[in-house]
Amino acid sequence: MSRQMDHANLFDDARSRLEDVFQALDVHDDVIERLMQPSLALQVSVSVRMDDGRLRVFPGWRVQYDTTLGPAKGGIRFHPDVDQLEVTTLSFWMAVKCAVVDLPYGGGKGGVKVDPKQLSRLELERLARGYIRAIADVMGPRRDIPAPDVNTNATVMGWMADEYDHLVRGKEPAAITGKPPALGGSLGRVAATGRGALHVLDQWAKREQRKPEDTTLAIQGFGNAAYHFARLAHERGYRIVALSDSGGAIYSEEGLDPEPIMQQKTKNQRLHDLVYCDESVCIAEDAEHLDRDDLLTLDVDVLVLAALEDQIHEDNVDQVKAKALLEIANGPVTSKGEAALAERDIPVLPDVLANTGGVIVSYYEWVQNRTGERWSEETVNERLAERLEAQGRLVLERAEKEGISYRQAAYRQGIERIAHGILQRGNCQDSE
Repeated sequence: MSRQMDHANLFDDARSRLEDVFQALDVHDDVIERLMQPSLALQVSVSVRMDDGRLRVFPGWRVQYDTTLGPAKGGIRFHPDVDQLEVTTLSFWMAVKCAVVDLPYGGGKGGVKVDPKQLSRLELERLARGYIRAIADVMGPRRDIPAPDVNTNATVMGWMADEYDHLVRGKEPAAITGKPPALGGSLGRVAATGRGALHVLDQWAKREQRKPEDTTLAIQGFGNAAYHFARLAHERGYRIVALSDSGGAIYSEEGLDPEPIMQQKTKNQRLHDLVYCDESVCIAEDAEHLDRDDLLTLDVDVLVLAALEDQIHEDNVDQVKAKALLEIANGPVTSKGEAALAERDIPVLPDVLANTGGVIVSYYEWVQNRTGERWSEETVNERLAERLEAQGRLVLERAEKEGISYRQAAYRQGIERIAHGILQRGNCQDSE
């Protein structure tokens, strides 16, 4: 069912979602023109001296899509399929999602075209530091604040933060978020994306009068965000019947407990202090093994998409049997795929709302770094819940009131705020 991603089509597909938003909001022509292209797109070459003495050069990018509402904010991914169009699309989504949950940020994203799992720990550290040296001139706590994304984590962010400190000859903890707590990282940040997605699912389930114990979930992906979502959802009482990762999928009608599965999956990583885990969920013995893509076709209440973009599309959407979809990954459902789901009355809880927990707590980390404060994990989690409950309620109520999809409601909420900010800054031609 999977297919090779075309990042040019991905970017066009992402922007196509704006057409009905612009029309519904009667957005000024100047605003439309500004939002069709990124403000800045930087391509860099990252040179890394390998352990055997060879020099390898990896292409990298940093894109700032729009900074009307504040400095650019967005993660850095290390992946062999990364290119400028993918990074641009991701930065566009970041601009929208920051506005959806009313954060004082614009959208940014970064990436390096590399398979980081083929690098040693020292080679990976040299890559991380080299990337920061390459983009240092366009980042900073008041300009562009990187964070973790696919194949980057607190360890990698710690290396990057240290490198930036060396470059500026001082301590700038607010320049990068998702750091280890010892370097100024926020408590609660690691689980924030998954925790935020659960808040959104809970709001939707409550409005649909669904009880967690009567709701089955199949989760595609078992990285950081998906694991913490699964762990918290299991604790809440949701029945997780299937999990998958790049190595395959597992299924149990009675339900799966993600905690012992993750403990078993990461045992080798913890024993040898590895940056990445090479094991699969398929290491679990008390479950039925499935092909990875079979998970997408299971008859469940909610299909949770927490892997990569472009997973549900016009070629496979007819095989989806779930009653609703939750997007933790960025852009896992294409516009054509979503249109086909809408014809079958299958709602999608969109990424620009559902996966904002990470950037919300990154914002709280930035605030703590700039003020010198240290918040407890309980305080961070409470503030995350308050913001998502308030902003999520606005999206769900708008969708119901205006008779539109949750994604359309979220986009209208975010673009409305960005457009207002652009107009308030001036330099827009008066409409006739």
